[in-house]
Amino acid sequence: MGAPKPVTRGLLALAIVLAFGIRAALAVKPPPVPAPADPAVAVQAPAGPSAPSLPLWLRRAIRGVAAIAGVVVGLILLMLPFENRFIYYPSRYPAGDWRPNGLDFTDCAIATADGLEVHGWWVPGPAPGDGPVLLCFHGNAGNIADRARVLALFRKQGLGVLMIDYRGYGKSQGHPSEKGLYLDAEAAYRHLTAELRVPPQRIVCFGESLGCAVALHVALERPVGGVVLQSPFASARAMAQRMLPIIPLWPFIRSRFDNVGRIPALKAPVLIMHGDCDEIVPFKQGLAVFEAAPQPKELYVIGGAGHNDVYDVGGNAYFAKLASFCRRCAEGGPKQ
Repeated sequence: MGAPKPVTRGLLALAIVLAFGIRAALAVKPPPVPAPADPAVAVQAPAGPSAPSLPLWLRRAIRGVAAIAGVVVGLILLMLPFENRFIYYPSRYPAGDWRPNGLDFTDCAIATADGLEVHGWWVPGPAPGDGPVLLCFHGNAGNIADRARVLALFRKQGLGVLMIDYRGYGKSQGHPSEKGLYLDAEAAYRHLTAELRVPPQRIVCFGESLGCAVALHVALERPVGGVVLQSPFASARAMAQRMLPIIPLWPFIRSRFDNVGRIPALKAPVLIMHGDCDEIVPFKQGLAVFEAAPQPKELYVIGGAGHNDVYDVGGNAYFAKLASFCRRCAEGGPKQ
């Protein structure tokens, strides 16, 4: 999808105005003196004020600024139409291990409100009909088949799990977008409550990285028992500013995924888990999400963990904390 027309037109106008402004600034010259009819007669410039001439150093400086500004505007215009390619890194089927050992699951085909079909895995807990169930939304790369080991570890803690692949990932139809991911998540919630008969008070929305914004969206729109946000970023713009600090692309991106802006409206308990050595999403962004969240809330810091090794570094303590929080949420009744 391309950049919205107002933004594109604004950037083009900026580039045009900049180009003509610089050209006008550098094109200031004194008025021409007519050639003499008799070469022997010296001709003097007419009396009166002459047009100012910019110093050489200033003209060079303006040219340098114009060149840099042109490059920046050009990069912005080039990158905006491909914004989604910088956000989503899906793996399509058959990439991944689709028959993992040690994980009993049921394939789910889930219809979305806009007519697509997304795919998910349903992993019932050890005691079906009882206990908390995670409604899981993974990060921006790979697909559900890359998360089989984690799903097995969740179940080992006594948790049921429904995880979906967003549109464009794994076996799911379509192409990812922020609005599309929210529609996928709402469809997964409907499937979990209507088809799998899981009561809202037993549902804990679990998001990882990009999935945090998706899990938060569901919890803001539907009744749930609780929310777990693992490695959440402040917003898509905050991440764009971090990843491309020199190019001012972030004010123009369409995607919001505004966790800091949206979480104050949350009415369910929330647990935020973040590695303090996260090299992708800085810990300070997760802390900003926690500070913006209303009570009841908890912050669990995984010491020494980066972005992709939370489960390994966190170990048994991580899973014990997650399971304890989910059980307390499920016992507390529906929130919101």
